[in-house]
Amino acid sequence: MKTGKNTLNKFRVIAIIEGISFLLLLFIAMPLKYFADYPLPVRYLGWVHGVLFVLYCFLLLLVWMKYKWSFGKVFLAFIASLIPFGTFIFDRRLKREENAIL
Repeated sequence: MKTGKNTLNKFRVIAIIEGISFLLLLFIAMPLKYFADYPLPVRYLGWVHGVLFVLYCFLLLLVWMKYKWSFGKVFLAFIASLIPFGTFIFDRRLKREENAIL
């Protein structure tokens, strides 16, 4: 049981960090690239965001198997990672579910 909770906690932490990196990429790095002709932040932040996204997907698979989430819930979690602020909204939902269980 302890490993499952750790897996879910890791997923939630990575989801928040991945969401922050996505927002930084969209609202800081990309405007710097296209409006200030400064592409360097996109290169590095894009790389970091890509690694975080892959880690998010990997942990999503682990959580799916461990908690036996429905396909719909997993699909929603995946779509949340593609929409700005989506991971924050999904995390709020997970937190509510976790509080309801406790």
